[in-house]
Amino acid sequence: MPQKNILIICGEASGDLHAGNLAKEILKINPQIRISGVGGPGLREAGARIFYDINGLAVIGLFDVLKKLPQFFSLKKLILEKIRQEKPDAVIMVDFSGFNLRLAKAINKNIPIIYYISPQIWASRTGRVKTIKKYISKIIVLFKFEKEFYKKHGLDAELVGHPLLDITQPTMTKKELFNNLKFSENKTTIALLPGSRKQEVKKNLPIMLKAGILISKEIPQAQFVIAKSPLVDWDTYNQKTRKRFWFFWKKAQKRPPNVMIVEGKTLDCLNIADFALVCSGTATLETAIMQKPFAIIYKMGLLNYLLYRPQIKIPYIGIVNIVAGKLVVPEFIQFGASPKKIAKTAIRILKDPAKLERAKFDLGCVRNLLGEKGASTRAARIIADTL
Repeated sequence: MPQKNILIICGEASGDLHAGNLAKEILKINPQIRISGVGGPGLREAGARIFYDINGLAVIGLFDVLKKLPQFFSLKKLILEKIRQEKPDAVIMVDFSGFNLRLAKAINKNIPIIYYISPQIWASRTGRVKTIKKYISKIIVLFKFEKEFYKKHGLDAELVGHPLLDITQPTMTKKELFNNLKFSENKTTIALLPGSRKQEVKKNLPIMLKAGILISKEIPQAQFVIAKSPLVDWDTYNQKTRKRFWFFWKKAQKRPPNVMIVEGKTLDCLNIADFALVCSGTATLETAIMQKPFAIIYKMGLLNYLLYRPQIKIPYIGIVNIVAGKLVVPEFIQFGASPKKIAKTAIRILKDPAKLERAKFDLGCVRNLLGEKGASTRAARIIADTL
């Protein structure tokens, strides 16, 4: 049989993570398949040949998109040229819908396009389902409600469950990380996950730090660990920590609590946490899978918020609440992202064992709704059968 050639396109850290795991499973099924594409370390480590690295490609809001339009046009041109040269047997698009759906329109219709990790058209701009119907050969979804959404619009999506179930596990024991941080196992530990993009960290970390100060007033022994994304430079964290955190503690005229920054160990940071403040995104599902009580926080530029908020047609922003179909995790979004409100909620939960247990129970229910382990393997088999 001639060697099969697959092109995979993703554009953000979470997409690269899932693309990498998908590529590994495809190669297990057929090691002769040649995989190339646009990605990052996850896809590269899986054995794919990366012809364009996604570092710096992720965007937040319309104005960030406008600034990077020349880069996107150039990337689209590069991908189309690669397709003309290599004539892949299939193109797999992973999330990154703003770019990928436009790219799909420009690809030769004779090449199957498989979409893995559905565009969130169920949340906003539902009309994009017409584009999917016309240009996407097969769509693979992670959530049951997504399959139901596409069925309602006349599309038969393949449900595989969520791939995070296979990989959401710490890399070290709690004791090891406590020792590394010089933290006490007997104190209340709060994890701060401000996002995987520079703009997210700039907007959300100061809010989390201010909330942390207020929490410490009520829980003096609280200790904080900031989960740093490898994709965001250290200066972004250090500047915000020094200028925001210490300034407010100086005003409080008290000894600042113990705060440490850990790079590339998000799941380990969550593993030692009694509570977490989490930027909306993939990390909220990881936190839910680990059944760690948490609050969702998200703030973006005001103009971007005013442009995008009217497009959202669902009551919640957090995927955990969307999956649950109800509010199981408190959300503090944009104007509601007040350090005082966040701290008040965190303190109320941390000081009430019954509320902590209820939060863990609700998150366990969400975890059960994510399906069974093996999502990447199931998706890989669907793709292999398509070739």
